[in-house]
Amino acid sequence: MGSRFETVETNKVKITFEISPEKFEEGIQEAYKRNRGKINIPGFRKGKAPRKIIEMNFGKEIFYEDAVNIVLPDAYDSAVKELNLDTVSRPEIDIEEISAENGVVLTAEVFVKPEVSIEAEDYKGVQYEIAEAVIEDSEIEAEINKVREQNARIVPVTDRPVQDGDIVTLDFEGFVDGVAFEGGKGENYELTIGSKTFIDTFEEQLTGLNIGEEKDVNVKFPEEYGKEELNGKPALFKVKINGIKFKELPEADDDLAQDVSEFDTLDEYKNSIKEKLLSAKEEEIKNKKENDIVKAVTEKAKMDVPPVMIENQIENMVNDFANQLRMQGLPLETYLQYVGQDMDSLREAYRANAENQVKSRLVLEAIANKEGFPVTEEDIDAELNKLAENYQMEKERLENILRPEDKEGLKKDIAVRKALDYIVENAVGQ
Repeated sequence: MGSRFETVETNKVKITFEISPEKFEEGIQEAYKRNRGKINIPGFRKGKAPRKIIEMNFGKEIFYEDAVNIVLPDAYDSAVKELNLDTVSRPEIDIEEISAENGVVLTAEVFVKPEVSIEAEDYKGVQYEIAEAVIEDSEIEAEINKVREQNARIVPVTDRPVQDGDIVTLDFEGFVDGVAFEGGKGENYELTIGSKTFIDTFEEQLTGLNIGEEKDVNVKFPEEYGKEELNGKPALFKVKINGIKFKELPEADDDLAQDVSEFDTLDEYKNSIKEKLLSAKEEEIKNKKENDIVKAVTEKAKMDVPPVMIENQIENMVNDFANQLRMQGLPLETYLQYVGQDMDSLREAYRANAENQVKSRLVLEAIANKEGFPVTEEDIDAELNKLAENYQMEKERLENILRPEDKEGLKKDIAVRKALDYIVENAVGQ
């Protein structure tokens, strides 16, 4: 019999498929090769016992489980492809029948991509608010001040107490209920007063202290700090000021422009900043326009999204964030501890955005299918060129390492972008 499926609940199907006796035999033989070195049979050197002898001693089913695991992925993928199913979760596999003579009959329950109901009038003529890119003088000054901050000179202070904005070097140790707590101690720690790096009014209480002075700083941990033993608790920090420094910013003048850019005058430098800010704001307006249009279209569409799709997207977003932190040398676990979060609260923070992304993607895919946008070889070639440039590798090498499913995903991405361009082009500005 061929593969077949039945719907067991909304967007969940049960697939019944087979592994032929011939394929199962290939799996058994491979399982024997992989495991024979672990099996001792009296009279045979380890790893040299024939398969039949092992099966006679331990039963012919000894290799069945491993054999199924070896041949199952290809069999499952073939069944999904044969039935033209777009699955979105890992399958729950059950073995219904198994024998060397008849092969294996299996079932797999799996979620599939939901159908999206949307009409042409829902995505043509969508209204959006027209916005103009305008750069204020204050925005240019803010960028200049950032550059001044980056080029500031750090100056030691010896003749005055701590002020707001100073960089202080301090020793501290924290106590709750008179007991020192883990992670509450630091030596020669640099803290910028006013940065709100420390909890409550810790930083404000350091103003007015001189080098060498000590003080008991009383604060209260936030109710949701992230550590049960500290949540909402009053704490005392014993603090000693070891040093005071401040940033001396350079003047905003022609000299600064010459030091930090290719321009000779401050006015020329400011004009270049304005051009960059304008370009960035235009891109921001373009992205907002697209997002607003997609949101409006998505709200009109009808779909029943399997929760697993949301969870998978959250997982992807958490992994991306963890990779970004790792590139900065910060493990995700350390970050969560620092900000007083746990993995559950981090995942929950991504949930709304993940749901929006999944629904938007489904809607754009549905529009692409409905409109039948063609994906040409030229489209694919152009996309491969972009990817090769982004990954800094030759296009031919990139093509060689792409799997068939990667290339199918590439085609879907191109079609989705065409759907996005289409609804944006047909939108009406107000």
